[in-house]
Amino acid sequence: MVNTKNKPVDHPLNEFIQRLQTGQALLKDSPENVLEVVGILKSYGVVLDAYSQNLIYIAEHQFLVFFPFFKYFNGKVSLSQLLRHWWHDRINFEYAEYCMKTMMWHGGGGLDNYLDSKEFTERAEAVIAAKFKYNPLMLGINNLFPDFLIEQLRVSAYYSGLGQFWRVMADIFLSLSDLYDQGKIKSIPEVVEHIKAGLVKDALRPITYDVKIGGKVYDIIPKSVGLKFLPDTAVPYVEAVFFRGTPFLGTVSLNAQAYQVPPDQARFQYGALYADPLPIGGAGIPPTLLMQDMRHYLPDYLHEIYKRSLRGEDDLRVQICMSFQKSMFCVTSAAILGLMPYPVDTEDQSEQTANRVYLEKWMDRFKTSRLLEVNE
Repeated sequence: MVNTKNKPVDHPLNEFIQRLQTGQALLKDSPENVLEVVGILKSYGVVLDAYSQNLIYIAEHQFLVFFPFFKYFNGKVSLSQLLRHWWHDRINFEYAEYCMKTMMWHGGGGLDNYLDSKEFTERAEAVIAAKFKYNPLMLGINNLFPDFLIEQLRVSAYYSGLGQFWRVMADIFLSLSDLYDQGKIKSIPEVVEHIKAGLVKDALRPITYDVKIGGKVYDIIPKSVGLKFLPDTAVPYVEAVFFRGTPFLGTVSLNAQAYQVPPDQARFQYGALYADPLPIGGAGIPPTLLMQDMRHYLPDYLHEIYKRSLRGEDDLRVQICMSFQKSMFCVTSAAILGLMPYPVDTEDQSEQTANRVYLEKWMDRFKTSRLLEVNE
């Protein structure tokens, strides 16, 4: 049992600190929340599986292609697929690219550091030389603008890195749904524990990236670099997409004189844990694409709940977003508990204090999030 005596209680989110100190979650435990979270993560897992496959395909087969018209087809182009694509009866892979670009823009982690290293530059130059060996025009352009093609390979590396990260997360979410269907997941803490176990299991999974040119394999991110799943893709992703994000067009003024957008990226609070679900469906709101994708794969039990709501399916995407936001607080809980400096059940006073300080720093970032709203 964790000793909570003589601990400060003046933090505005002290209730949530105490929850995490006892191994619970940021989202309150209730049968309704369990159903919503598991159901939406089932749908999200299916979508992430598709996103992951496409990002990895683009990284491995569309690198240094300047007009990749068929990059969303995973190498399988047919008339029926073209018609579905033009009719928008498809997965919106544009959202995956939005997340990738957001992650790259905010940076952080070993992947970001490696892509600015001399080793990466040397490997990129070797790939460029092989790719355009018989293209004097591109070689000439590369001589004039030596950073241009290297930057394209940096983007490709992020395609691959995010694709590998989502591959792991898709498996975690889909296995969670299977356990729920078997009656083995019955509470929010069990949901969080399952996600945390999955993160810990693959924490040291290597992040690598290579491409094939003329039958020869070129390592862009070799295993020897030492990039790992948790510190180099998972943590930067959470920071970039869950917390910082980007301001949605039409929701804030981008006029510098209006001072509505912080001048420092580190102060951005536009991520999934802060965004108001209400604008979902409007123009310029990227998560609309994700909600549209997830609506195709909703489990029947969750879809029925949405149908019985006040507006039925008229605001289906908004309802999906609200459930999704709840699930992301569960994922964040798993990340926080997994990175906690000491076990939650420690009886050592100094370790309890260190855990408390660690949790307070997290809670400081949640002051303006939708943490209170999702727990209403």
